Amino acid sequence: MRKLFGRLDGWLFALALLAAAGAVGFLSTRHAWVADWTMGGRASLSAESRAVLGKLDGPVEIVSYANPQGDLRSTIAGFVERYRRLKSDLTLTFVDPEQDPAKMRELGITVDGAIVVHYRGREQRLDELSERSLTNALERLARGGERIVAFVTGDGERRADGQANADLGTFMAQLESRGMRAVPLNFAQVTAVPEHTDLVVLASPTLALPPGAVRALVDYVGNGGNLLWLTEPADSDLNLAPLADALGLHVLPGVLVDGGGAALGLKDPRMIALGAYPPHTITRGFVLTTLFPQVAALAQVNRNDWTVQGFLRSGPQSWTEFQPITNDASSTIRYDAAAGELKGPLDFGLALTRLSPSPDKSQQRVVVIGDGDFLSNTFLGNGGNRALGERVFDWLLGDDTLVSLPPRGAPDRTLDISQAELNVLSLGFMVALPLVLLAVGGLLAWRRRRR
Repeated sequence: MRKLFGRLDGWLFALALLAAAGAVGFLSTRHAWVADWTMGGRASLSAESRAVLGKLDGPVEIVSYANPQGDLRSTIAGFVERYRRLKSDLTLTFVDPEQDPAKMRELGITVDGAIVVHYRGREQRLDELSERSLTNALERLARGGERIVAFVTGDGERRADGQANADLGTFMAQLESRGMRAVPLNFAQVTAVPEHTDLVVLASPTLALPPGAVRALVDYVGNGGNLLWLTEPADSDLNLAPLADALGLHVLPGVLVDGGGAALGLKDPRMIALGAYPPHTITRGFVLTTLFPQVAALAQVNRNDWTVQGFLRSGPQSWTEFQPITNDASSTIRYDAAAGELKGPLDFGLALTRLSPSPDKSQQRVVVIGDGDFLSNTFLGNGGNRALGERVFDWLLGDDTLVSLPPRGAPDRTLDISQAELNVLSLGFMVALPLVLLAVGGLLAWRRRRR
């Protein structure tokens, strides 16, 4: 009888254990509980990211243009899952970019795994898969509001709505979905920059600006307005010297050429390719390669109240070439110091800041870039040109200060040792440890034989 009850107790215990396991499995499919035991909670969202998610009233759709082969999709899904746990109406959709290459070119998708975040008819694109990048994008979408960007027109500038090769229509069409509205600014019709203009863009004029237009731009900058000036080689005869003087800058003569471009497959030395950038808020964490077709180098000529930082810089094999360059393969160019040509590295992208003279803003920002082609319809799809342009506009409009999340990582993921210490460790594992194991094995074998 005791054996019967003992067996029954055993079966009841097994059934209870199975029932408990089934209950746990059933509840786990309906309720999620996640614990983060990592150092500093680096596997969870920061307090700043959770606060941004709390501002989003409505569904958020994340679309990733990632190839189904490989582990990229699972990596993106795991990353987005951290956000989805805190916002149930945040969805993730994958699109295979190889199914419709023409559509990808139209959307400006050039990188496998590119991510676009949609919220209330607006969108943001991510350059990198990081908490800082996605949280900043969500914060911009949460802020909403339309930004007025005025493009100077009437003097052969690149058109913000144009479809010609040199125009900026494709780029600005993509920025419109991010809450920016481009408006024309013709100084033949107005005498000053209208109020409530968030940014003025002077995009590569080809004709000399009238004195009234130059005066209006100088007054706009003097009153604290933000400006993007895209200049070109040989722009010195466009009556823009007063504007350059107000900024304390000078457009260097000649066209910037790079002798190292041949190693990258660039046949035209005027093509400047960048893969590394000086440290600045605009280029922080930016690793994409950008291409600039024809570049004018820039220099700071006087110390005024502006703080000037270069964020685009040519390589050490570059210089300012004064001689005309043709596409003839037999023609050669060389650096000529006697002619006054300047040797690189040379800045051709400068970011200027100062305390704003306007009481409505704390800081005034200006960006001057010695090339406007990189944002044109022809060259926008090259590498990270579009992404860099978006960063420039974001910085000028003050959106870089939305969320500042430092990268979080394990403090013990790297081991800093000298070469001598590395040699000792290598000898220890490759020589000493095998000899010790052989000695121990030999000792055990010797003791067994003695028995």
